[in-house]
Amino acid sequence: MEEVIRFALLGLGIGATYALASQGLIIIYRGSGVLNFALGAIGMAGAYAWWELTTNQGWAFLPALVAGIAFSAIIGGLVHLLIMRPLRQAAPLVRVIATLGVLITLQAIAILRYTATSKFVPSKLPTDIVHIHNTIVISADRLILLGIAAGLTLMLWVFYRYSKFGLATAAVSESERSASALGLSPDMIATLNWSLGCGLAGLAAILIVPIVTLQPAVLTNLVLAATAAALVAGFRSFPIALIAGLVIGIGQTEVTRYVEQTGVGTAVPFVLIVIWLVVRGQALPLRDYLLQRLPTIGSGKINKGGLAFGVVVGVFLLSALTPIWIDAVTVTICVAVILLSIVVLTGYTGQLSLAQFAFAGFGAYVAGRLLATTEIPFVVGILIGIVATIPLGVLFGLPAVRTRGINLAIVTLGLGSAVELVLFGNADFTGGFGGTQIGEPVLFGLNVNAASHPTRYGLMALGCLVVVSLIVANLRRGRSGRRLIAVRTNERAAAALGISVQGAKLYAFAVAAAIAGLGGILLAFRTTSINFSEFSAFNSITMVAYAMIGGIGYLFGPVIGATLAPGAFSERLLNSIDSGIGKYVPLIGGVSLIVLVLVNQNGIVKEQIAQIAFLRSKLAKLIPFLGAKEPEPRTLPAPTKEGTVKVESMALEVTDLTVKYGGTVAVDNVSLMVKPGQVLGLIGPNGAGKTSLIDAVTGFTKMAPGSSLKLDGKDISGWSAVRRARAGMGRSFQSLELFEDSTVLDNLRAASDPRDMGSYARDLVWPKNVPLPDTVLSTINEFELEEDLDRLVEDLPYGRRRLLALARAVATQSSVLLLDEPAAGLGDTETAELAHLVGRLAKEWGIAVLLVEHDMNFVMSVCDELVVLDFGRQIAAGKPADVRNDPAVIAAYLGEEEDDATDGSASGPSPAGISGQEGV
Repeated sequence: MEEVIRFALLGLGIGATYALASQGLIIIYRGSGVLNFALGAIGMAGAYAWWELTTNQGWAFLPALVAGIAFSAIIGGLVHLLIMRPLRQAAPLVRVIATLGVLITLQAIAILRYTATSKFVPSKLPTDIVHIHNTIVISADRLILLGIAAGLTLMLWVFYRYSKFGLATAAVSESERSASALGLSPDMIATLNWSLGCGLAGLAAILIVPIVTLQPAVLTNLVLAATAAALVAGFRSFPIALIAGLVIGIGQTEVTRYVEQTGVGTAVPFVLIVIWLVVRGQALPLRDYLLQRLPTIGSGKINKGGLAFGVVVGVFLLSALTPIWIDAVTVTICVAVILLSIVVLTGYTGQLSLAQFAFAGFGAYVAGRLLATTEIPFVVGILIGIVATIPLGVLFGLPAVRTRGINLAIVTLGLGSAVELVLFGNADFTGGFGGTQIGEPVLFGLNVNAASHPTRYGLMALGCLVVVSLIVANLRRGRSGRRLIAVRTNERAAAALGISVQGAKLYAFAVAAAIAGLGGILLAFRTTSINFSEFSAFNSITMVAYAMIGGIGYLFGPVIGATLAPGAFSERLLNSIDSGIGKYVPLIGGVSLIVLVLVNQNGIVKEQIAQIAFLRSKLAKLIPFLGAKEPEPRTLPAPTKEGTVKVESMALEVTDLTVKYGGTVAVDNVSLMVKPGQVLGLIGPNGAGKTSLIDAVTGFTKMAPGSSLKLDGKDISGWSAVRRARAGMGRSFQSLELFEDSTVLDNLRAASDPRDMGSYARDLVWPKNVPLPDTVLSTINEFELEEDLDRLVEDLPYGRRRLLALARAVATQSSVLLLDEPAAGLGDTETAELAHLVGRLAKEWGIAVLLVEHDMNFVMSVCDELVVLDFGRQIAAGKPADVRNDPAVIAAYLGEEEDDATDGSASGPSPAGISGQEGV
C-alpha cells in the first residue's frame, strides 16, 4: 500500500502541470469559443524561450520564467488577432484546423531551431526529499508544483467569478451579440483570454520539462492530457479541472508502475477522453455564428481527359526518373491515397478525424505481420490488412454517434494516440529491434520490391490511387454520397428526412478506414523492413493539413496536398535545389494551411478550377472548342400516373404531450389530432411552445412520461426521429435548414431516395440514381422548380428557398406534414401563393397538415381548425370563426401586445388579426 501511495505522490507533479494547461484551455474556450489544439505548441515556444535564456544567455530562473510566460502569451494574443478573429464566421471545423496549422508551424520552427532530440533539463525547484511516513517520501518540487497549481486555480476561480473582466467573459461566452449590445468588446475579451490561457500553457510547459525532458513532440502532446482534464470540467470549472489533472497524473504513474505493457500508462489521458465523451455524449457548446462557411465540395464527376492526362504523367515520371525521384513520386501517391480517406470522412461527411494515420498504420501492421509470419500471398495480405482496418474504423466511429465536431476530433486523436503508444511503440508487437520483415513482394508473378524495382512498385501504387479515386467519385455521385453530404450540412434536417445520421457516420468511418489502410500499406511496404514509428498521432494532424491545403472536398486535392508530405515530391524538389531546403517543407505546410484557411478555405484545387475556367473563357474567343459547353436542358419524365398524387392516408394523434427543459415546462398536457386532408393551425404568442411541440412530435425533443403519440393508430412515442420520418411524418424548419451546398435536385433526391442499405456497397462500384417517384415529380411541377433544379441552394432568392423547404418536406412522401412558420419573411403575394399550395396539399393530395404560423391572413385562409397555446397550455381549439372570438385567446394576445409595447418590439399576430379584422 505504501508503494501505491508513493507513486500516487509522484504523479502529483505531472498532474499539476496538466491542470495548469487545462486551465489555459478553459480560459481560451470561455473567451472565444475555440478549442485550441495549438496550446501545447504555444507552451513549448515559451519553454524553449525560457531554456534559451537560462542556458545560453545566463538569465536567472525567475526572470527567464517571466519572459517565457510572456512569450507564450504574446503568441496567443497574436494567434487570435491575426488568425482566429478573421475566422469568426467560419465553421468550427475550419477554426479547429486553423489551430492545427499553428501547431504544425510552431513545432516545425522548434525542430528547425533545436532539432527533434530531447534535452535533459535539471529542475530549478528544490528537490529535497520530504519524508511523510516510513518509506513514503516525495520530492519537494512535486509539492511546489502542486501548490502552484492549487494557488493559481483559486486565483482564477475568484478572478473569473467576481472581477469585471471575468463577468464580461461569462457574458461573451453566453452571447456575443448581447455582450456587444452592453458595450463589451468580444474581440478584446477574446484576445486577453487567449494571452492569459497561452501564458498558463507556457508556465505549465516550463514546469514540466524537468519531468518529461525538453522535446517538441512531447510538449505539443501536452494539450491532449490537458484536454482530458478540461473535458471533465466541462470547459468551465477551474477546481474540477485541477482535480481531474491530478487524477490523470496519478493514474499515469500508477499504471506505468503496475502494468508492464509498453505505452499503457502514457495512454491513460486518451482512454479517459474516450470514456468521458462516450458516456456523457455531449458536444461542446459551440458558439453560433451567422453564415458559417464550410469548405466547398466537388461534384464527383470524372473528367476523363484529365484523368488520362494524370495517369500518363504519372507513368512517365515513374518510368523516366531516377530511383530517388521515383520514391518521392511514390510517396506522394501513397499519401494521396490516405488523404482521399479524409475527403470521404471530413470533406463529404463533416467528421473531423485525427486518426487517419493510425488507420493507415494499422492496415500496414496487419498486412505486414501476416506476410512476416505466414506464407500467404502478397495480394491476400494486402486485402486482409484493408478489411481488418474496417472494424477499427467503425470502433473509432462509435463515439461519433454520441459526439460530434470538436469532441469527435478529440476522441479520434486520443484513440489514435493510444494505438500508437500501445501497438506501434511496442517492439514485442512489431517484430523487435529489426522491425517487421515482409520479404520480397510479388504481384501477379512480378517482383514489385520498391528497392530493386521502384518503377513497378510506383505503378502499382498509381493504379491503386486511380481505383480509389474512382471509388470515391462514385460514392460522391450516388445515394450514399447525398446522405453523407446531408449529414455534413445539417444533421437535424437529415434525420427529419429519414436519413440515419449514425449509420451514415459509421459508414463514412468504415470506408475512410479501408482507404487509409490501403494507403498505409503502400507507404510502409516501400521497404521490406517496416518501422511503424512514422505512424504517429502528430502525422494524423499533418494529414488533415495536407488535405485542407489541396482541397478537402475535391478528388484531385489529395494529390496536391500529398506533395508536401515528408519524403514526397516537394521535399525532393527543394533538396535538388539545395540539400538543406527540404527540411523546411513541414514549416511551409503549416504556414500554407494557415494562409489557406484565411484566404481560401476551399483549397488549391478549387482555385485552380476557377483559374482554368477563366482561362478557357478567354481562349474560347480564339479557339471556340475550348469554351464551356452549354448544359443540355433537363427534361423530367411525366408522372407514371395521371391526375393528382394521393399519399397514404394517416392521422396523427397527440395525447397529453408534455415537454420540459430542466424545471421549465414548455408544453403542458396538450392534446390534438390532425386528420388526412385537414390543415390544423397551431397558433399562440411567442414562446407559447409551438416549435417545442413540433420538435417533440417529430422526435427531436424528449417527451415527458405520460405523453402519447399515435400515427395511423400505432404508438410511436418511443420511436426515433428517423423512424418517425420513414413512417410518413415530414416536417419543415423555421430556419429552413436546407443543404446549402447541394443543388435543388439533390435536396429533393435526398428526401426521396430509398433508404436501403445495399446502396452503401453498390455506390462504391456503380452509383445509380433511381427514377424520381411520382410524388417528387408532381412536387417539382406544383412548386414550379423545373428551372431551378441544377442551381445551388445558396444561389436561390429567399422566396424560392422557402418553397424548396416545403417541397423537400413533401418529397419525403409524407402522410403527415408539420410546417413551422413556412411563410416567415415572405411578402403578401408569396404568402398567398404558399397558402394556396398548402391548401391543395391537404385537400387534393390527402396530406394531414399541422401548421404553425404567425401570419393570421395565412392561418385564417387555409386552416380548417385551430389550436391555441399560451405558456405551453392549450387555451382554445375549434373552428377559426369560433377561436378568433374566444375571450381567452384575445386576452393572451393582448398580453403579448402589452409586453411588446413595454420592450419596444412588435412581433407575432395582433388581436386585430385574431378577431378577424386582418384575417378576413
